[in-house]
Amino acid sequence: MDLFSLTVNELSGLLAKGETTSRAVTESVLERIKAVDSKVRAYITVTGNAALAQADRADRDRKAGTASPVLGIPVAIKDNMCTAGVRTTCASKILGNFVPPYDATVVGRLVQAGTVMPGKVNMDEFAMGSSTENSGFFATKNPWDLERIPGGSSGGSAAAVAAGECIAALGSDTGGSIRQPAACCGIVGLKPTYGRVSRFGLVAFASSLDQIGPLTKDVTDSAIMMNAIAGHDPKDSTSADVPVPDFRSSLVKDVKGMKVGIPKEYFIEGMDPEVDKAVRDAVRTLEGLGAKVVDVTLPHTGYAVATYYILATSEASSNLARYDGVKYGFRAEGAKDLLDQYMKSRSQGFGPEVKRRIMLGTYALSAGYYEAYYKKGQQVRTLIKRDFDEAFKTVDVIATPTAPTAAFRIGEKSSDPLQMYLSDIFTISVNLAGIPGISIPCGFTKGNLPIGLQLLGRHFDEASVLRAAFAYEQATDWHKKRPKIS
Repeated sequence: MDLFSLTVNELSGLLAKGETTSRAVTESVLERIKAVDSKVRAYITVTGNAALAQADRADRDRKAGTASPVLGIPVAIKDNMCTAGVRTTCASKILGNFVPPYDATVVGRLVQAGTVMPGKVNMDEFAMGSSTENSGFFATKNPWDLERIPGGSSGGSAAAVAAGECIAALGSDTGGSIRQPAACCGIVGLKPTYGRVSRFGLVAFASSLDQIGPLTKDVTDSAIMMNAIAGHDPKDSTSADVPVPDFRSSLVKDVKGMKVGIPKEYFIEGMDPEVDKAVRDAVRTLEGLGAKVVDVTLPHTGYAVATYYILATSEASSNLARYDGVKYGFRAEGAKDLLDQYMKSRSQGFGPEVKRRIMLGTYALSAGYYEAYYKKGQQVRTLIKRDFDEAFKTVDVIATPTAPTAAFRIGEKSSDPLQMYLSDIFTISVNLAGIPGISIPCGFTKGNLPIGLQLLGRHFDEASVLRAAFAYEQATDWHKKRPKIS
C-alpha cells in the first residue's frame, strides 16, 4: 500500500488506530516527490527536513492524546501564502528570495492542527493565469499527460495532489484558479464563499476576488480541510464573522428534493462535445438520485469575462505597485536614479503576463477612463450577483461545466491571451458574485483527460454544495482514478 496515494480521511483513520505514523506518511510523500517531481514540476521549494520534524512532532502529539483529522497529514501550500521562515515567491523573480517573518492565517491554522508541510508549490506568477505556464521559474505538467497544462493558477497544487506528491493542498481562486486546475487534474477543488476563509498572509492579486480553498482527492477531504481553515479572522477586514458549520455533517448521500439549476448560458457553442456530454450525464445522475433539475437563466454571464478583466487588473495594478525595488524583493542593478530603479526593477522582475495585467489595470484606473471602465465594471458585477440571487430563489445548487475543454497542450494558447482568458469563462462569474463553488471529476475524454463538473451555491451555503458533490461522488467512480506517471 502506497501511503502517498491515500486520502486525508483514510490516513486519519490509520493514524488514529496506530496502523501507521505521520513520519511514515511523510517519508512516503517525500519519496514520491523525489520519484516524479522531475517530470511533473509541481514544487518550487521542498522542505523535507522540516516536514520530517513536523511529522515526528505530530506523532508525539498523537501519543500524548491530541486528536485532529489533519494531525500529521502532509499538505502542500501554494507559493502565494506566507510561510514563516520559508521562501514565498508567488512564482515571480521579483519575490525570488522573499522569506516572510510570519505565517498566513490559513497556514497558522494548519500548523496549529498539526499538519506537515512538504513544501511550496508552483503557480502562475502572482496567480495571473490559467495554465501555470506563466510561472517565473518553470511550467508545471499535468500528471495525466505530461505534454499538457495542469490548469492555473493553482496548477502546482492540483498536480501535486493528483500525482500523490502531497495528500492535500491549499490553493487560491480569483477567477477559477482552484476549480479549473482541479478539473484539469481530475481532483476536487473548492472555492469557499468570499470571506469564509481568511486572506491574511495571502499575497494579493485582486483583493475583492481572491479566496483560499482546498484541493483534495475527494469531497470528504475537502470538508475536512474546510473544517481546519475556515472561520473569522480579525486580521482580515474582509473576513466574515458568521458561524462555521461542521462541513463533514453535510456529507450525506441523499439529494432527494434538492433542486439543481441548469443555466443555458453555460452550455454554449464551441464547448468541447465530450465535456458537454459528461456534464449532462452527471446532471442525469443527480436526477436519478432524486434531485429535481430546473432550468435557470443567468442573463449577464456574457459580460463576465470583460468585467473580470477590468476589475481584476485594476486591483492588480494597485496591489503590485508595492514591488518597487526599494522595500523588499528584487532590485535591478545599475539604476541612474529613483525612476530608473523603479522601471528597471519592475521590467526585469515581472513576467510578461503580469506586466500586461498591470498595464490594463493602470489604464482602466487612469483619469478620464475610471468612470468608463472600472465604475461600469462594478455596476455590471452587481448585475451578475443579482442573477445568482434570483436563480437561488428557486434552486439549491447550480450545475455547470468547470471549463469548456479538458487540459490543452503546453504552449497551445500562449500566443493568444484572449483564448487563455476564455479558459475561465465558466468560473469567473462565481468570484464576481462571491459565492461558493466546487469542481468534482465527472468523466474522461477519449484521450483519457479528466473533465470537471462545477456545483455552485448560495453565499455561505457550502453545505448544499458539498452535499450534492458528495452524493454524486458516491454514485460514481471518477474520483478513484489516478494518473500513471511513466
